Amino acid sequence: MNEITQKMINKSFEKAKEQSKLLENDLYKNPQKYRVLTGDRPTGNLHLGHYFGSIINRLKLQSLGIETYILIADYQVLTDRNVFNEISKFTYELTLDYLACGLDPENYKTHIFPHSHIPELNQLTIPFLTLVSSSELNKNPTVKEEITASGLSNINAGMYIYPVHQAADILFCKSNVVPVGKDQLPHIELTRKIAKRFNTKFNNNIFTEPVALFTDTPTILGLDGIQKMSKSRNNSIMIKSTADETAKLIKSAKTDSSHYISYDPENRPEVSNLLKLASLCSDKSPTDIADKIGDQGSGKLKQLTEEAINTYFEPIRKKRIELEKNKDYVRDILLKGISKARETAIETLSEVTEAMNMKIA
Repeated sequence: MNEITQKMINKSFEKAKEQSKLLENDLYKNPQKYRVLTGDRPTGNLHLGHYFGSIINRLKLQSLGIETYILIADYQVLTDRNVFNEISKFTYELTLDYLACGLDPENYKTHIFPHSHIPELNQLTIPFLTLVSSSELNKNPTVKEEITASGLSNINAGMYIYPVHQAADILFCKSNVVPVGKDQLPHIELTRKIAKRFNTKFNNNIFTEPVALFTDTPTILGLDGIQKMSKSRNNSIMIKSTADETAKLIKSAKTDSSHYISYDPENRPEVSNLLKLASLCSDKSPTDIADKIGDQGSGKLKQLTEEAINTYFEPIRKKRIELEKNKDYVRDILLKGISKARETAIETLSEVTEAMNMKIA
């Protein structure tokens, strides 16, 4: 990424952060004005990075009564992974994790669904593709990074156009709020362009330009203390992990040679990451935990971190075990989510078809 591109991204990010602050304030005052689209790819179980990075914020939005569409992006998995034989399994596992963590379609306006089951949503991708140039797709920095990360030498067309498909994911339900991290901002900006261009070209105001919602989510490093927690890097603790599995993983976590424990993310990232995990799972700050441990060393740090994680996630894990016994219930949640999403998508596609003068009288 050259210097000019990086400056443009930083400038765009600062502007988006300002919009996000205004949005966040209004969410609490006028939750009825908003509709959220968020989701994950079904590539495995959720880990602690997912929980503290996104699930907690979804729970906050849910508690405000904001309608939330939680999309399981199963088609997207096909762009850079050869795991199609496990997509159905991972969709089920992902839904189990959602429900165990407290996402509650029965008592809130929360809808969980895989986008492969919403044909009307996917159909929106075709007219949206006509509103985007190939150079815009080629320049998308997130696509470039994901192509590099995939390690694929032969890139399929799905990888290039998936930002447009993602725009269809967001716009089909007329979402006006999309929780994202900085790395996903280019996708939101492209979605805003597509919404504006469609409205202008077809002289209609069908789509609202969605706003990115940035939250103060902590970056959770993996057990290696170097990279972000990730399933693919084998440095994560799954939400569903047992207490014994968690203890074993924490014992394997990397620390450093200093016996005295202190919170210093810049110079002691491995130790500080464990302190942060213990803090997130308790009511104590990382510094307070470090002061309590003092010169008792990394062994004590790991013990306290393990205890904090297991205590915090015990009720979530128990709930997940109970949900595993009722597969029909989990399936019903997905079917209801699909039904609601299709109902919304059919309505949106009908408006789009009419705006494009493609209705058959």
